[in-house]
Amino acid sequence: MQLTENDILSRVRKIEIKTRGLSDEIFAGKYHTAFRGRGMSFAEVREYRAGDDVRDIDWNVTARARKPHIKVYEEERELTMMLAVDVSASRTFGSTEYSKQNVMTEIAATLAFSASKNNDKVGCIFFSDRIEKFIPPKKGKSHILTIIRELVGFRPESRGTALSQALSFLAGVQKKRCTTFLLSDFLDSEADIPLLDDALKIASARHDIVGIRVTDEREASLPDVGIIEMRDSETGRRVWLDTSSRRVREHWAESWRRGSERTMQMLRHHRVDAAEITTGGDYVAELIKLFKQR
Repeated sequence: MQLTENDILSRVRKIEIKTRGLSDEIFAGKYHTAFRGRGMSFAEVREYRAGDDVRDIDWNVTARARKPHIKVYEEERELTMMLAVDVSASRTFGSTEYSKQNVMTEIAATLAFSASKNNDKVGCIFFSDRIEKFIPPKKGKSHILTIIRELVGFRPESRGTALSQALSFLAGVQKKRCTTFLLSDFLDSEADIPLLDDALKIASARHDIVGIRVTDEREASLPDVGIIEMRDSETGRRVWLDTSSRRVREHWAESWRRGSERTMQMLRHHRVDAAEITTGGDYVAELIKLFKQR
């Protein structure tokens, strides 16, 4: 169903009220704690004092002055957050009150308001199996609301998924190091997996990448409801499955488990922090846990 302008504005307002409150009450401080210090700039050189980290000693100045001196750094006050949001067709699925798109939108909005609360710039990349839209990083409430409006009403041109496209685009367009939240169900195409591994390697070396995987419990396990027709929302492929068969249900669950483990192993290999959130779960608790781990 295509949303009208009034529908979009109404949803934007509801999301703003909910997620801005969460950001103000819960996330702003935790966001700052979790991601501060990711960008450090040189401030000065001073004499070494007891308790200083010896790894900060400036040996050139120490040799000239004949006294130990250390380099002093300060946290860069202006940081940049990028939201890389999956807008492929699979995001519309949901077996609960919320679809994956609903959850990703609320998470993105909460993170954006948290960054804005810290006076950081926020940008957004919408991707499917191509780059659908890029909103350059800026500050301010009106800019955040523009991003939320796009999250609610954006209609992509393509239905597929290629996570490598988002990461490659990020590495090319964002030269200064930033924190990037990759929001997706990570249901990548088989052809993109090798490309994703390379893209993660490059992007994670330049930026602080955080993966947020949003899934639905019905993707992990099938209910026993007899013979049903299944359709892949991205490819359009249809198959009939006999869910009354225990063997079919177990095969489905095992395939999902293997795919999920492959995804998480790849993220861990490239030192990408990640959270897994279901449409029926508490994304607030999962985000807090993610922030505490950093």
